[in-house]
Amino acid sequence: MGTPHGGGGPGSGPVGVAKNLLPFLPGPRVMKKADGTFGLDYDLPQSIGQIAPFYGNFSMYLRSLAYMLRCGKEGLARATDYAVLNANYMQARLKDHLHMPFGDRLCMHEFVASAAPLGEHGINAMDIAKALLDKGYHAPTVYFPLIVKECLMFEPTETESRETIDRFCDDLIEIVKTARTNPEAIKDAPITLPVRRLDEAGAARNMVLTEEKK
Repeated sequence: MGTPHGGGGPGSGPVGVAKNLLPFLPGPRVMKKADGTFGLDYDLPQSIGQIAPFYGNFSMYLRSLAYMLRCGKEGLARATDYAVLNANYMQARLKDHLHMPFGDRLCMHEFVASAAPLGEHGINAMDIAKALLDKGYHAPTVYFPLIVKECLMFEPTETESRETIDRFCDDLIEIVKTARTNPEAIKDAPITLPVRRLDEAGAARNMVLTEEKK
């Protein structure tokens, strides 16, 4: 997970419920004291109890705060402009090579493309992601959001230069062209990494979380 930008987000924030459900919310709960300071209230007899992630991803919050303080008000606005500019530039460069289900409008800091048309060559979004690994890139989010078939979600962020975005787009366009002319080369990816194609469903159902000592 990465912060301040990307990684799916820490998933933090307030939760709103109807007033009659308030007594049953997990605890502890933030409360304002008589002296104006804040603390945690553990005296919640009807609460469903404490949940593990109550304190959240504290290190991520700290990094976000440090980033915001470092950028300042004007810097954050400028970073936002760059993130939106980079995403729209990348979307424009790729629109003739991947299907853009929402490509008729400006995007914000990210956009989604679809590899569905490559299905006639036996290629899917996961194949594209694996081929990008061979090019030295961390693959984008795939199959999310679910409303887009064979979805690839790109989020170039504010820190990428035009040169790095162009290099990524050039490599991705080459992958798409290869998918149409030599799909087996893409189906075999990755070929340059120590680990090749994994049984991802099997790995999710039968996780091995320790390294065997030899």
